[in-house]
Amino acid sequence: MDPEHAVPFDYASVSAGDVEAGVDSAIARAEALVGEIAAVPDAGRGVENTLHPLDEISDLLTQAGGRYGFLSQVAADAALREAAHAGEEKLDTFATGLGFREELDTALRALDGASQDRAMAPEAARFLDFELRDFRRNGMRLGKPERSRLQDLKERLVRLGIAFRRNIDEYEDAIVVSRARLDGLPDAYIDGLSTEPGEGEARYRVSLDYPDLIPFLENAHDGALREELFRKNHNKAAEANVPILEEAIGLRAEIASILDYPSWADYRTEVRVARSPGFVLDFLTDLEARVRPKAESDLAALRALNGGECDIWDWRYLTQRLRREQYDVDAFEVAEYFPLDAVLEGLFAVYEGLTGVRFLPHPQAGAWHPDVRFFDIEDQASGEVVGHFYMDLHPRPGEFGHAAAFTLQGGRAAPGGEGYQRPVSAIVANFTKPTPAAPSLLQHSEVVTLFHEFGHILHQTLTRARYLRFSGTSVERDFVEAPSQMLEHWCWQPEVLRGFTRHHRTGDPIPEALVRRMVAAKNAGSGIATLRQIYFSRLDMAYHGPRAAGDGAALDTDAVARELHPITGFPFPEETHFQAGFGHLFGYDAGYYGYLWSKVSGDDMFTRFAEAGLPAPEVGRAYRRGILEPGGTRDGDALVRDFLGREPSPAAFLRDLGLDPEAPS
Repeated sequence: MDPEHAVPFDYASVSAGDVEAGVDSAIARAEALVGEIAAVPDAGRGVENTLHPLDEISDLLTQAGGRYGFLSQVAADAALREAAHAGEEKLDTFATGLGFREELDTALRALDGASQDRAMAPEAARFLDFELRDFRRNGMRLGKPERSRLQDLKERLVRLGIAFRRNIDEYEDAIVVSRARLDGLPDAYIDGLSTEPGEGEARYRVSLDYPDLIPFLENAHDGALREELFRKNHNKAAEANVPILEEAIGLRAEIASILDYPSWADYRTEVRVARSPGFVLDFLTDLEARVRPKAESDLAALRALNGGECDIWDWRYLTQRLRREQYDVDAFEVAEYFPLDAVLEGLFAVYEGLTGVRFLPHPQAGAWHPDVRFFDIEDQASGEVVGHFYMDLHPRPGEFGHAAAFTLQGGRAAPGGEGYQRPVSAIVANFTKPTPAAPSLLQHSEVVTLFHEFGHILHQTLTRARYLRFSGTSVERDFVEAPSQMLEHWCWQPEVLRGFTRHHRTGDPIPEALVRRMVAAKNAGSGIATLRQIYFSRLDMAYHGPRAAGDGAALDTDAVARELHPITGFPFPEETHFQAGFGHLFGYDAGYYGYLWSKVSGDDMFTRFAEAGLPAPEVGRAYRRGILEPGGTRDGDALVRDFLGREPSPAAFLRDLGLDPEAPS
């Protein structure tokens, strides 16, 4: 089908009634397919009448989620978001319940025992193995009372997770200040803030949205305001979400206990690259020992700038000050060279050269908001359109509050051998907004985030997995970030940056000397930043480890957060509840360590490009074939090993943090 004939789904016309009808229709068709699978006699059971309809069920639910449930994250209309939240909960609850259907478990076991399919294709065999594993992990070998309790617990977790995320996305708080108290922040930032009437002058609202929050914490000279905003952010949705989180942790511990796992962390890591909490803890402990000297050096340098003091709400500000004073790098000066449209041109040029595709604007977006753009992905060699994606890059009230890539339609072999279903994804972010005086000017950290999240888009849309089960980013949770983390390296290559940056007023490319100073300043504060990531990972594992399983008593999440906080190098900020706004505790629960774990693989993969010399298109094609296209059809560590042609090494990861790989831990 030609791009001009590939009309996208019309999100713009979806009503609350459409959401309910679309979700109900998908569930009804899925239920009918369950009946068809169950009706197949054991003697005639095969891949086509068992695994293929199971994949069709997954596709129905994924597409319904992508068309209707997804609107809970992005719709401007509150009533539509409400309907989408309800639809998302209904879909997720139904999908959870499928994992407890005895007729499906029976059908899969019969297929496993069918002699005619013992020589099934490797991907089909993996699909069957994973499905059988999942039913086992849902307690299908236990008695009916235990299975019923497990299903109730998992369905309750679905509802808690949706509520937790919704409370974060819809939470609003801010500081409201005079212009005089915005000293340290440039006009371009101030002009982008919303205002409220005051006595004789406008007052400026600094919200918890990332484009307001991070630049303020990094640049506002008023330390009292930095502390106030920091505390507001660390109390995001606390009243509602602390009880939700503590209930969820208790439910997870009960599930693990019923299934005879020592903890939820043991249950979750069983199906990941790490395989056990012990390996995770060893990794985090070793990394902390390696990073600690760098972090202490970072803190000493920051304190020297500030009369011997550095509170936790000061470290971002003092790090930026150090970059300005010691490296002559000012984040707002750098942003002058990164207008969004230029960054997108550069992003597309880099990734087109890397993967051998083209990104073509599609004139009929039919998107959920007028600012959203829609693109076709065309293979350069064949001219075939292989996928599509949306870009929704600026914050709105009630919208998803961070940056992420969402699968709206997964890639898979179309039923009946009729080609390949084109994947559709969306990148949703909260980047700096344009103002009447200037376009959207991205901080370099936002450029890195954009390159990272678009890496997920590539992973999702360039997949060639036969089954949705393994499509795109359907890989181990502690591998899923590796391909995107590898792509962050392009944001630090002078030859890449010079190719697409342009000053938003003069059109000049970023000066080579400034890029060199940026690279030199890259690891300023890297020890502190890495210890924070280790703290978040350790906190997540402590919430879900054996200690949390306990005797059924509710875990005091504040007490655990306080106990582990010395990892960060800072005193615990009393009367804060960071965990309430830590959205990764649903979805990445017992898995947040994966960001650090998979960065080891991502940094190691980049060494192939560095050794070949950028742009290294031949390595890029190998990356597409060996990492992006397979998805979850093979274990992530095996994909990395094959791509590298050797055993993986942490050396590149440690060097990227400014550490000596040969130094003892």
